[in-house]
Amino acid sequence: MRITVGDTMTAETTDRPLAFAPRFDFRDLQLIVAGYSDPGERERELSETFGSLRWLWSQDDYLRFDRESGDLRSLTFFVPAESVAVPQAYAAHDEPRPLAAGLHADAAREFVMPGTTVFHCDAGASELRVFGDGRLLGTRPDARLGIAPDVALLVHERAVTGWSLRDPARYLTDGFAEPSPAPPAPTTRLRLAECLELVSSPLVDRVMDAAPEAWRRLRATEHALREQRDDRPRADILHAVISRLIEDYGV
Repeated sequence: MRITVGDTMTAETTDRPLAFAPRFDFRDLQLIVAGYSDPGERERELSETFGSLRWLWSQDDYLRFDRESGDLRSLTFFVPAESVAVPQAYAAHDEPRPLAAGLHADAAREFVMPGTTVFHCDAGASELRVFGDGRLLGTRPDARLGIAPDVALLVHERAVTGWSLRDPARYLTDGFAEPSPAPPAPTTRLRLAECLELVSSPLVDRVMDAAPEAWRRLRATEHALREQRDDRPRADILHAVISRLIEDYGV
């Protein structure tokens, strides 16, 4: 399958998906699928790759392709600032069935990968779905390309329109650190869904406006994370972000 990626890039699917486990950095709300483990290694990779890149103040995602092979080498996707609800009837997370696939660029050139605008995460955090156009959130993609473990590119009319991460709590981390190898506790999944809503619009706007119901939810989640006994490494990651929100906007 040949698809459009970003504004001008076209690429062909391959049978070589990325083998790296995803890292869901909750502090910076970014999904990293790459072989590097720190900013220095990421900078060194730039000289060996081509593709899209997030410039200062831009909202662009980025994919980097190897200069020699033309194959996809790494990606970083950012969770947008707005969360939206979708109809309860839309629960077909497995449709269409993901196709394990890599990408091979048609040409070695730089391109723009516009950032996404909206996301949805169900109450149990079984999947995070992210799109550039909110009207697509409740629709069935034409294809789902399993670009890495539990990460899929969502395709409509042969163009990448978004991405998804299954069981995002499993991959929770801070920065470039590797996620905990232990499976997440069910409680962590619930807290993650709450936290994603709290750090995004429209709820975070009500937090900043000191709306009482928003602050009740914020403090209840902070307390639950502070008191959580199991899965402490992930609870600590979530708690640090929620505590900072209270510090920044508390009165």
